[in-house]
Amino acid sequence: MTTSYAVVIPTLVRDTLADCLAALAAANGPRPTEIVLVDDRPDAASEPLEHPLSVLGDLRGRTTVLRSRGRGPAAARNTALRAVTSPWIAFLDDDVQVGPYWCEQLAEDLADASPDTAGVQGVIAVPLPGERRPTDWERGTAGLARARWITADMAYRTDVLKQVGGFDERFRRAFREDADLALRVLDAGWRIHQGRRTTRHPVRPASRWVSLRAQRGNADDALMRRLHGPDWWEKAVAPRGRRRSHLAITASGAAALALAATGRPRAAAAAGAGWALGTGELAWARIAPGPRTRYEVTTMLVTSVLIPPAATWYWLTGLWRYRNAPAWREVTS
Repeated sequence: MTTSYAVVIPTLVRDTLADCLAALAAANGPRPTEIVLVDDRPDAASEPLEHPLSVLGDLRGRTTVLRSRGRGPAAARNTALRAVTSPWIAFLDDDVQVGPYWCEQLAEDLADASPDTAGVQGVIAVPLPGERRPTDWERGTAGLARARWITADMAYRTDVLKQVGGFDERFRRAFREDADLALRVLDAGWRIHQGRRTTRHPVRPASRWVSLRAQRGNADDALMRRLHGPDWWEKAVAPRGRRRSHLAITASGAAALALAATGRPRAAAAAGAGWALGTGELAWARIAPGPRTRYEVTTMLVTSVLIPPAATWYWLTGLWRYRNAPAWREVTS
């Protein structure tokens, strides 16, 4: 028996959306009962989605476009959740491309799911350049292939999502909202399995400052800590990253400036040396495995100076902002 499913794709209508929809339309196997695209652009007067929708072919008639007014991917998925009637929802990001047998493999994944299985994750493949070493941004994107529960390709039972309240809309970025949802699903007594279907996640072009903007995720980590405790890293099987190092480097730099301002040059020099050593180690750790082109090295040097204070700022402001954050409750309007 074929299990019916909906496909939900939150989007900012990037250039990648047409390729995502074309791959879905070309995939062999049982077709989705419904497709819901959630346009999360904040401007209500944004151009319509006619061009990317044109690649869907006969799936166009099963496709609904909703708007979530720039409230982030978590709110966009909840907007779709309220509209979907299928028993399963397969979430995709708008920059992925499902495999040629994705629909068939998804149907098998869902049919094999035991009654206590709430979600089935897809296999993510990130193609990297073969002629050179990957850049820092490319290596970061490649980490998605090892991540747990990411909504780049993740199927959930619709009624389970409603049971736990859907996605926490306080996660305004595409970061940690998937891990938070999965931990709440597991806490409710359900299981999440790895499926067999495959999806490509190409590396998007990005500016040289992308690693600096990514430090905003430290505020999301502060919310995760509030909601799931200080050991949420272990629960979510997530890498701890370099936060402790960033805090130490930032403290050393601030101490060097304060000591110099108060007329204590030797102490300031010692603190400055600690800042320089920590910053240099961070820069080399990012430069060494990369292509080491002039552009990449320059980018790593500059951003390695800026990342520790940025990460510290977002972490501390997140701790303060979410210091009394309650457990998530579904927004129904």
